[in-house]
Amino acid sequence: MALKTDMDQLYDKLVEEEDTRVCKDIPDSACSNVPANFFRQVAAIVLTGLGDTLTNPKTTLAWLLGIVGAPAAMVAWLVPIRDSGSMLPQLFIATYIRAQARRKPLWVVGSLVQAIALLAMGAAAWLTEGLLAGLLILGCLTLFSLARSVCSVAIKDIVGKTIPKTRRGRMHGMATTVSGLLALAFGSYMMLRPPADGDVLFYALLLVGSAMLWVGAAILYHQVEEAPGATEGGGSAIREAISRIGLLRDDAPFRRFVITRALLLCSALSAPYYVVLGQEVEASLSMLGAFLVANGLANSLSAMFWGRMADLSSRQVLTRAGLLASLLAPIVVGLHWWNVLPENLHMWLFPVAFFVLGIAHSGVRVGRKTYVLDMAGGNKRTDYVAVSNSIIGLLLLSAGFLGLLTALIGPGGMLLLLSGLGFCGALLSLRLQEVQS
Repeated sequence: MALKTDMDQLYDKLVEEEDTRVCKDIPDSACSNVPANFFRQVAAIVLTGLGDTLTNPKTTLAWLLGIVGAPAAMVAWLVPIRDSGSMLPQLFIATYIRAQARRKPLWVVGSLVQAIALLAMGAAAWLTEGLLAGLLILGCLTLFSLARSVCSVAIKDIVGKTIPKTRRGRMHGMATTVSGLLALAFGSYMMLRPPADGDVLFYALLLVGSAMLWVGAAILYHQVEEAPGATEGGGSAIREAISRIGLLRDDAPFRRFVITRALLLCSALSAPYYVVLGQEVEASLSMLGAFLVANGLANSLSAMFWGRMADLSSRQVLTRAGLLASLLAPIVVGLHWWNVLPENLHMWLFPVAFFVLGIAHSGVRVGRKTYVLDMAGGNKRTDYVAVSNSIIGLLLLSAGFLGLLTALIGPGGMLLLLSGLGFCGALLSLRLQEVQS
């Protein structure tokens, strides 16, 4: 009882701005459990967010494949399997999820399966090598992604039933801030004490430690109090999936949101090109550490700000973050191409740009998560999440072909191209409906 009182007081101090606690767009029975549910979900998201940093396919897993001697071609499959594999199946998974009155058990099981996949991945890295190690790691990553897709659909509805509207952005912002600080500490450690190039044990233990983070998140999430929700609309997975695609045709506000979200992928797709340009200037491990620190610092400093703003207007967050991401590239590319900075400042141009991009990407993520949560309730929310994530997953899978243009226009040209797409997304976001009011 004392712990519950303490959580109530802390919640009121950190989140509430008025004497009367907000309890909007959730069941009446869930109102008294909001503070405890808020902090349990923040803690669970922090743990999985840190785990995502430690198992990043662009860094940790890519290096791991090199250490175990896997064919270099396998590296190209890491990001598509991790990102698209967790999004594309959601259109079909949603049919089963929407038939469950409580979705918390699905998130818990999904989290535990992700932990099992990481443990198996660590064992594969430690016990095998070469082609076999690469195939086993990619197989474990596939299982990880499928479990991740279940969690992604389930958590949106759980948050929608347990956290009031105008407080969901703050929850995501707080979780992103804390996980960003922990990621910053990890990046600083990697800068100061980088592992040996062939230290397989380090990476195996890193995967085991990450698995324990998902186990801890499952334990925390199991304590979330969730009221039963809507279960209507079940049926054949294929038939239901096809009918949900019809949302893009029939639901104009949702269609506009999906197009906007697709164009604002520039904030995610631009990141590797800043790293590539930075490597052209300085290829040492200290530069890699600087990028890791910049990303962690950006998340920790900006997420709470974006979260609070998203609770007022997630549409405006998408607009401002999209403009920041799209206007950054022309400035950075211009300074790089024309070489107007002194050499000692030029090398820091890209970590600083990566920091600004991290702020923008954090805004896009918090804004679009809050927006889709507040657009609708019940199973319609589940359908929105499943359809939008599946479409974005398909686009991410096909985005690799866009990278073929790099040979023609270079990384700087790619940044300008993505910047143009992001600018169109920012302009389109101005036409989105306000969903917080």
